Amino acid sequence: MTLQTAAANASYGTTASGSSFYAAMRILPRDQREAMFQIYSFCRQVDDIADSDGPRPERLAALQQWRDDIDALYQGHPPARLQDYVASVRTFDLKREDFLAIVDGMEMDVPQDIRAPDLATLDLYCDRVASAVGRLSVRVFGLARDDGILLAYHLGRALQLTNILRDVDEDAAIGRLYLPREGLLHAGITSFDPLEVISNPALPKVCAPLVERARTHFEKADEVMARNPRRVVRAPKIMSKYYRAILELLVARGFASPRMPVRLHKMARIAILLRYALI
Repeated sequence: MTLQTAAANASYGTTASGSSFYAAMRILPRDQREAMFQIYSFCRQVDDIADSDGPRPERLAALQQWRDDIDALYQGHPPARLQDYVASVRTFDLKREDFLAIVDGMEMDVPQDIRAPDLATLDLYCDRVASAVGRLSVRVFGLARDDGILLAYHLGRALQLTNILRDVDEDAAIGRLYLPREGLLHAGITSFDPLEVISNPALPKVCAPLVERARTHFEKADEVMARNPRRVVRAPKIMSKYYRAILELLVARGFASPRMPVRLHKMARIAILLRYALI
């Protein structure tokens, strides 16, 4: 089975089920929920291509096929795997450039694995793989344009930086390192080899500024959500609270070796869902 075929066979429900995203999006009205699951499915499928162990040329070709399919969708003749997206694109005015930005972001890992990007490249990566998803999402949620773009900017970066901090060991195991070059050099780490970096005792010094950067983005996102109607920010608020809790668990654990995996327990997730979805 090719990468393209495997990705096309993923269903919305199977792809999203069991994730924190799934819990947050289930509270939405049906048309919004379906649109969000489509966006999530798209992201998972292109991410699975980028993260597969297939030959790099094959992965690049599979991602290019997604670009071609997105173009076909917006030209009025969608391929079968995007047929269901037509109504959502029209109803919520989803933008072609945001779908393409997501593909571009996933592709940043394909020609060669990302290792110690400079801060500008890291920010571009966060914008493409996270804030672009947010720009699609806020249109579905119904936020006004300016606040929607601002929320996508800040919350997308907050979530992605949290992911990077949480997954530093997992990423290193597959040869990737998203910690910024400037931070490594400032901490006195001159090697950009992922496995050497994560075993370096100066790693906490590299992670600390990213924690503060993520916290600032969470705070800015909260400011945007606070001035918007509760009904349009329930889902992003749940996602924000989930990930902010994970960030604080990481801080409490620390970044020195040995590092145990961090996860938000089921009861904590339920408490957040009840507080921001129902109460």
